[in-house]
Amino acid sequence: MTAPLHAAGHRAVGSPSLPTVAGIRAAIAPILADLAATSREREGSRDYPFGHVRALAAAGVLLIGIPEEDGGAGGTLRDVAELIIELARADSDVAQALRSSFGTANQATAHSDLPRRERLLERLLQGNLFAGTVNERTGGASGSVHATVRRDGDGYVLNGTKYYSTGGLYADWFGGSAVDEDGKVVSFSVPTGRAGVELLDDFDAIGQRLTASGSTRFADVRLAEHELVRQDRASLRNPWGSFGQLYLACIEAGIAAAVLDDAIWFAREKARPIERSTAAKSTDDPYVRHVVGEIAARAHAARSAGIFAAETLDQVRYASDDDARAAGANAAVIVAQAQYVAVESAFRAAELLFDVGGGSATNREYAFDRYWRNARTVANHNPRDWKAAVVGAYYLAGEEPPTTGLF
Repeated sequence: MTAPLHAAGHRAVGSPSLPTVAGIRAAIAPILADLAATSREREGSRDYPFGHVRALAAAGVLLIGIPEEDGGAGGTLRDVAELIIELARADSDVAQALRSSFGTANQATAHSDLPRRERLLERLLQGNLFAGTVNERTGGASGSVHATVRRDGDGYVLNGTKYYSTGGLYADWFGGSAVDEDGKVVSFSVPTGRAGVELLDDFDAIGQRLTASGSTRFADVRLAEHELVRQDRASLRNPWGSFGQLYLACIEAGIAAAVLDDAIWFAREKARPIERSTAAKSTDDPYVRHVVGEIAARAHAARSAGIFAAETLDQVRYASDDDARAAGANAAVIVAQAQYVAVESAFRAAELLFDVGGGSATNREYAFDRYWRNARTVANHNPRDWKAAVVGAYYLAGEEPPTTGLF
């Protein structure tokens, strides 16, 4: 496991200094700048930024949003959303790879009665990283589980294969689901270095290539009782786990922001006016200005939608028991709307980027195509038209969103 870490903005166990949102943001700023400067080259050479990811963990990036009384930096879910957008703006691969880690932090923050909560908080304070998925390539519907956990002596044995293990190569812990001997789905958490756990670098999507989202195999992996959790989601105050969907919306918003950065850079530094332009510089061409203005508007819309959704979701934890379900359903719908807007905005911005310049904008050295490829890959996690239909059903007929991982 990762040893206690000491860095600006981060309080390792036993350290007298307390982490702060501002301190952590200041500590990670140079890391994000270097990620942004190297993202194109790293994707082309399939060079995983292990050092950058560990540096982010060491700086306490996961402690934003965790209450101060639990050793965290405090802050709101809006602070977390803004952080995710900035991570994705620098490198959407890294932002995606940290999704399970941020999800774990959010679970510990939002649910004071979460099973094994103290254990999770300790790991987060130590700078540990997390990966996990329920997904399998078994031919069944998304979310179907075929991995098994069977009692063996005073413990259990886990077998199976998970795919889309986002962040797996970076992680200290892997969480997933398996079917027990009674046919019930249970959750598990296991160190990635345990005997029988194999992390594979076999993710082969057109985008988000360095998210370490390949397969994880479990061959007779030993589990203790405390590494299993049995929980009925129907009994939860808020059965929707909308944070994971908010996270995807923020990644799309970050991609749109990165497109704007490159559009401005290319127009200023590389683009030439077309032959019939009346402008001496591309930055003075009215059509280039229009394109950059629209990209800026798309990026702003995506960010604003994500921030509003974060603020709405943040209020659910403060709702009374009587109001929690209704508040959770409403937040799930708002998050779905934000994701729809963010996806559409990222797609459009990524397309418009090529209108800032001429043929040279398509040169491989700039790799501008990665923005659309990354946005497209993130969007395929959850079909947005299906989400829009669920949102429409909520407003037209009062139907609650499905209580699945998609909402």
